[in-house]
Amino acid sequence: MSSTPLLPVLLSIVILLSGVSTTTTALTQDFCVANLPLGADTPSGYQCRPAATVTAADFYSGALARPGILIRPFNTSLASAFVQQYPAVNGLGISASRVDILPGGVVPLHTHPEGSELLYVLDGALVAGFISSSDNKVYYKEVNKGGMFLFPQGLLHFQYNSGDTTAVAFAAYSSSNPGLQILDYALFANNLPTSYVVKGTFLAEAEVRRLKTMFGGSG
Repeated sequence: MSSTPLLPVLLSIVILLSGVSTTTTALTQDFCVANLPLGADTPSGYQCRPAATVTAADFYSGALARPGILIRPFNTSLASAFVQQYPAVNGLGISASRVDILPGGVVPLHTHPEGSELLYVLDGALVAGFISSSDNKVYYKEVNKGGMFLFPQGLLHFQYNSGDTTAVAFAAYSSSNPGLQILDYALFANNLPTSYVVKGTFLAEAEVRRLKTMFGGSG
């Protein structure tokens, strides 16, 4: 797989998304490389490292150079370049990720509460879609190599491999820390009593217990 066209594509996506950021440190100073050990993330980002300690190496990242850890049972790997992995994006309203979806694999329903996502398919083919919050209408489309698909901020969305080879896609976000909540883990990796989950999902108790066991939940 050639990575030659990737840099200009990602750069264009990042520039487009950074234009929608509203509160960024970059409005008042050139950059703010996150001082991750000090404090937690805030609406305006992490505390800045002293500029005198910042070098060119801080602005480089190889976080997306190879597939991330395979996530079972989804047969998908995820590599992230959010502020926690790439401190230089702190306060700039941008970040990125890479997803490698094996044949038959899926990126399950999930949401990014803090940012919109623009997905670019580098290799293979996948179906991408999201569900509107107003009327639960699903917007989905097959996206082939070279195509893009937009997921608005906060909406549940998904992808699945529609081909017979691994689909590789890169995403850019309108936040340095867009957040991630996967529906399956929210429902079945928690400590909510099984009886409550049964009532809320209308699933049989045996199925809820099976899914809690699969995703590491309790209760």
